[in-house]
Amino acid sequence: MSADITERSTVAVDFAGPYGLSIDGKLIETNKSFDVFNPATNEVLAQAPEGTAEHMEAAIAAAKRAFPAWSAMDADARGALVEAYADALDAHKEELITLLTQEQGKPRHSMAKGEVEAAIHWVREVGKRRLPVEVIEDTDSHVVEVHHTPLGVVGAITPWNFPVLLGLWKVAPCLVTGNTMVMKPSPYTPLCTLRFGEIAQQVFPAGVLNIVSGGNDLGQQMTEHPDIAKISFTGSTATGKKVMASGSTNLKRITLELGGNDAAIVLADADWQAIVPTLFWAAFGNSGQWCIASKRLYVHRSIHAQFVEAFVAYARDIKVGDGMDPATGLGPIQNRMQFGKLKDLFADVKANGYDVPLGGEIDESLAGNFVPVTIVNNPPEDSRIVKEEPFGPILPIIAFDDVEEVIAKANDSPFGLAGSVWGRDRDAAIAVAKRLETGTVWVNEIHLHGIDVPFGGHKQSGLGVENGREGLAEFTNTKTYMFKK
Repeated sequence: MSADITERSTVAVDFAGPYGLSIDGKLIETNKSFDVFNPATNEVLAQAPEGTAEHMEAAIAAAKRAFPAWSAMDADARGALVEAYADALDAHKEELITLLTQEQGKPRHSMAKGEVEAAIHWVREVGKRRLPVEVIEDTDSHVVEVHHTPLGVVGAITPWNFPVLLGLWKVAPCLVTGNTMVMKPSPYTPLCTLRFGEIAQQVFPAGVLNIVSGGNDLGQQMTEHPDIAKISFTGSTATGKKVMASGSTNLKRITLELGGNDAAIVLADADWQAIVPTLFWAAFGNSGQWCIASKRLYVHRSIHAQFVEAFVAYARDIKVGDGMDPATGLGPIQNRMQFGKLKDLFADVKANGYDVPLGGEIDESLAGNFVPVTIVNNPPEDSRIVKEEPFGPILPIIAFDDVEEVIAKANDSPFGLAGSVWGRDRDAAIAVAKRLETGTVWVNEIHLHGIDVPFGGHKQSGLGVENGREGLAEFTNTKTYMFKK
């Protein structure tokens, strides 16, 4: 049985709890709940509502009921509501930042603040975007137009590493293009998502945005459900394959943003001293828990030894600790599952006797999921630390001798999400960048994104794109009209 905690018109957002599901414009309590842990202490932070199959059915039904009126609404009216949603989120910005740090672990003063502020900016700006009608032909006798029409109910499944940003990346384009949504957050980090769902109830018509937290069975229910027209998933490649397979039952549209093993290439002429801090944060930001982290750092052999020495010196000064501490540079690993995977990878590095000039030993006596900044110097190309995506604060720095060699090594991966090239000769660096088999490549910069810049992976790093005009179009069907005059 479920009960209404509050009517939509009287929603009061209390970030201390209790937390409820957002279904059909109401906050719903559940009979069961599950623990959400603070990864800096491994203490229970809050209880999250455990949605059932019945809750998910109710959410999908609500989104389906809301779709006809929402999709028929004038696009500018929808966009205005999406912008109003950004304002409502902004009013709770500080609470969201604190809650994000407490449930995810990232430092409040840096990455948590940046994530929430970027997410609100994204919602506001996407609310202003439209997909125009394209006129293919307009003669005295005939007109051909291409329109973009909404799909229906979209199911969104979001990850634990950037739960606010990657969740709202899906919400804004989905709603502005006329779809409705049911979102399932990661059970590791459901709290911010539940709260931004609650905030949405104050802005959107009932059923337009629904949030159901719970176990992985709810995700499978979404991907198989005949009333969901599209799945937008961010997570691991292994899970993405399962999403794609189960979504095939009714030929769902699918967007998959999956894993990566991004290579950063530092050419012989690079101003390497100046870019050490940039490349450190490119690799270790969010404690390495992001798909586009630089996970393989290739440095030309002529500067490799000096680069490693400078990189280690910089890294030594970065504090790993509780994200609520203003002195913390890197927070804990978000969950015990990922912590265990990193322990196994660290054990492999140690067992093989690789050169580890910094870190390498995880202190399991600490209460939180803390993993030290670790640098592995010149491991073999076929080692696990080079071939696998670690998703943690460990980085191999590998020497290379020539451009052809490093391009081949960078491309020798089932992943193809992003990469970067660094060198004073801009044309030469761009020439290398053009040969990388990735969806995004930066030259002498990294991790720049934009509202109008499409982002997606090649190979097993994903399917489709987010952001930009292409990202908006992912939430629509292309519909061609032909008129005889």
